[in-house]
Amino acid sequence: MDTQDRTFIYLDHNATTPVEPRVARAMLPYILEHFGNPSSSHRYGQRTRQAVEHARAQAAGLLGIEPGGIVFTSGGTEANNHAILGAVLAREDRGDHVVTTAVEHPAVLEVCRHLESRGVRLTVVGVDRTGRVDPQEVLAACEPRTILVSVMLANNEVGTLQPVAEIAAGARAHGIWTHADCAQAAGKIPVNMTELGVDMVSLAGHKFGAPKGVGLLALGPGIRPANLMHGAGHEQGRRPGTENVAQIVGLGLACELAAMALADAKGPPLRRWRDRLQTRLQEAFPAARIHGHLDLRLPNTLSIGFPGLLAADLMALMPEVAVSAGAA
Repeated sequence: MDTQDRTFIYLDHNATTPVEPRVARAMLPYILEHFGNPSSSHRYGQRTRQAVEHARAQAAGLLGIEPGGIVFTSGGTEANNHAILGAVLAREDRGDHVVTTAVEHPAVLEVCRHLESRGVRLTVVGVDRTGRVDPQEVLAACEPRTILVSVMLANNEVGTLQPVAEIAAGARAHGIWTHADCAQAAGKIPVNMTELGVDMVSLAGHKFGAPKGVGLLALGPGIRPANLMHGAGHEQGRRPGTENVAQIVGLGLACELAAMALADAKGPPLRRWRDRLQTRLQEAFPAARIHGHLDLRLPNTLSIGFPGLLAADLMALMPEVAVSAGAA
């Protein structure tokens, strides 16, 4: 951290996280020394190929799947696009209907709106006052020509957790693919694809200690969304383009570190810190209102409003504290 930043308080980790120092150190050799193309057969290429595959195994370990299900991307937005657009293209012979929720990140909602403009039928299910969707409403919105349901695991603004496992189980019974944007959940709560029962999961590295510009799409067995780009056979033929080795190495280690932290019996003290901040604010401002679900929410996330005050005005009065009023 720069000297000039030491008087500032950073409370905006849902927007982005600092790169974990161990992640940065792991990346450095693949910037300065190991420059080989992972598709090359000589030892320079094989060294970087091994690094990519090791990162793939680390990412798979976090999600509880086989390494072959991991496709590295440029971030969560690309992963969401690949999942949603790719599913519709791959399954257009089976249907033309997509279901999502009103509280998704724009990287999901705007993709769905684009598809709607191209003739795909879209149903957007609302949420209750805590920001949580009713799984029965989602499943009731499905029909014989529904090909995809996309529901985030954790909301990026208020932290509310969605009943993804219940939705996925119901959709699977009707042959509907499911996708969960888990960018905000990774590193904060367990994200196990087998337990969630979803077919596709998107992650963004910069949300949990990896650099910006790298992410992944995780695919369940037999799930093959259509490619969005075409070229050589990188990433098991799923995403052409020479791999961004240094950033993939960083993402892999960030996944391993997240898995280790979540497995620790004590776990990160995020909930304790969050609850302490919430208590102090409510004691000072009894009329303050907590947004989102009081129990089913991310352990690091507090969204609070103060009657009579606009968020922008409040934030302007405390420039030394980094917070957000909504999505970055």
